[in-house]
Amino acid sequence: MPHVDVNGQRLYYEIHGEGEPLLCVHGLSVDTLGWTLQLPVWSQQFRTIVFDNRDVGQSSRASGDYEVTDMAADALALADALGLDDFHLLGFSMGGAIAQEVALAAPQRVRTLTLCVTFPGGGAWARAQGHQWAKRALGMSREERVDELLLLTLSEQTYENADGLAFLRELLLNNPHPQEADAFVRQLLATSRHETRDRLAQLTMPVHVVGAEHDALLPVWKSRELAALIPGARLTVLEGAAHGANIDGAELFNAVVLEFLAAAAPAA
Repeated sequence: MPHVDVNGQRLYYEIHGEGEPLLCVHGLSVDTLGWTLQLPVWSQQFRTIVFDNRDVGQSSRASGDYEVTDMAADALALADALGLDDFHLLGFSMGGAIAQEVALAAPQRVRTLTLCVTFPGGGAWARAQGHQWAKRALGMSREERVDELLLLTLSEQTYENADGLAFLRELLLNNPHPQEADAFVRQLLATSRHETRDRLAQLTMPVHVVGAEHDALLPVWKSRELAALIPGARLTVLEGAAHGANIDGAELFNAVVLEFLAAAAPAA
């Protein structure tokens, strides 16, 4: 099991394929299994690196609160440990917040930046929402937390497929490395404090913002806001897609990501 020790954390990671490095950062409560439908496709063209953020999956649990910038430092330290001088960077949801901080901290190392169903900040509103969700989550069972996340991230169409939904639910509930409630809350509250709106104009690498038309967790206007704050950023809105576009809209999502990388990589 490949791990690296960075910033007082022990991070689990995987490398798939050959080619230019593509470092992928996933979202709240999601481990490397969340890339299951991406890895077979992306690894055909890129050396695709995925990992578990602190407090999830096979990575270590934190001993106290932290910020998105701390998780960004983890990602950069992983890149250092793997000898990646520069790399394509992709962040999904909370991972998109982390990726923003990585790109701001080390812009010379990020060849291209892909920000999927994410946001540049939410201020007092986001912090209040985070605290309310945290209180709710601490009173839930793991099964209830999984059911709530499914409702927030999957599309209406997916819920009409009862067998498919049940299969996905069982996969999540049978994850051999489940996230504890306190770890979920630490990730959630860090994400609720994310704020880059006053710094994003500094970014000069090719940037692709991917939003989802029917996103109930991070509404598409947050993707539009994010793209507008980054000079020259490309915006793609996936029609009819929910927050979990990498799962119930994987074919389109994968193609949109690769199309941008194919176009932007030579220039980067």
